Amino acid sequence: MDLTGRNFLTLKDFTSKEIIGLLDLADDLKKKKKKGIPVDIHRGKNIALIFEKTSTRTRCAFEVAAHDLGISTTYLAEGSQIGKKESIADTARVLGRMFDGIEYRGYQQSLIEKLAKYSGVVVWNGLTNEYHPTQMLADMMTIRERFGKLKGRKLVYFGDARYNIGNSLCIACSKLGLNLTLCAPSKYLPEKKLIDECLKWCDDSEGSITLEEDVSKAAKDADILYTDVWVSMGEPDEVWTERIKDLKPYQINKEVMAKAKPDAIFMHDLPSFHDLNTKIGKEIGEKFGLEAMEVTDDVFESKQSAVFDEAENRMHTIKAVIAATLGNNF
Repeated sequence: MDLTGRNFLTLKDFTSKEIIGLLDLADDLKKKKKKGIPVDIHRGKNIALIFEKTSTRTRCAFEVAAHDLGISTTYLAEGSQIGKKESIADTARVLGRMFDGIEYRGYQQSLIEKLAKYSGVVVWNGLTNEYHPTQMLADMMTIRERFGKLKGRKLVYFGDARYNIGNSLCIACSKLGLNLTLCAPSKYLPEKKLIDECLKWCDDSEGSITLEEDVSKAAKDADILYTDVWVSMGEPDEVWTERIKDLKPYQINKEVMAKAKPDAIFMHDLPSFHDLNTKIGKEIGEKFGLEAMEVTDDVFESKQSAVFDEAENRMHTIKAVIAATLGNNF
């Protein structure tokens, strides 16, 4: 597998064989990390990390992964001129003269595509409104660690599936042969164009995509139950009110978990409103009369929860992506 010079913008651009290759490389890098074996194969290289959206896991994963590979990082956030005094195209051409690669976490997919078009160096997607490919690699790595294989596993996503997680699960599952069920009201489902595209990949992988509004039917015999936050910070009160009303029946709790297989796991890309103990969480709880949102605390903290395995695997899979696209010398 040679991915040298390839951008990592969406898993649409990668074959199932290439995705599995990245997972295999991540497994190898994880083993080496645990054994203390150095992997600084890209010593002397430099990458820029652009964060227009705040982050814990993505930023830490990229910084630790880069450090382990011998790469220096420069963090660019609100203090930069990106998209303000300077166009994305101009910024891309400047950064491309100084860095070997650029990570972008922000808004429209079109912005990262411009970075890739004009920079002349490798560009990695840390998250856009539409796609979250590094999260998908971590998710697939976690599922494979738990069950030994990906093909044929039933993954059910509950909640708002219109954005980066729902879209990216459709792509990853259809390429790797998982049976994905999206459980949500019809207005919270991905665009038909994307689903139709993914169904074509299902023909080759023997995976499937099912749309289901009934929680009990969706959860039956599931291997993985997955959810995400219902509302993003900064959205107006009317959005919160509507979203909570619509999605409250799709909360993952003990009753929903009990409908899945006995060895089923719970997954979440984090952060999660599972106990509402944070400052923001308490405000939400008091305002809407909730003790939890998308998942209850007893599920989040249970032995079935794989959320912190996912979080750790962000770093191992991101390291694999950086190593492979800058030139895998293993």
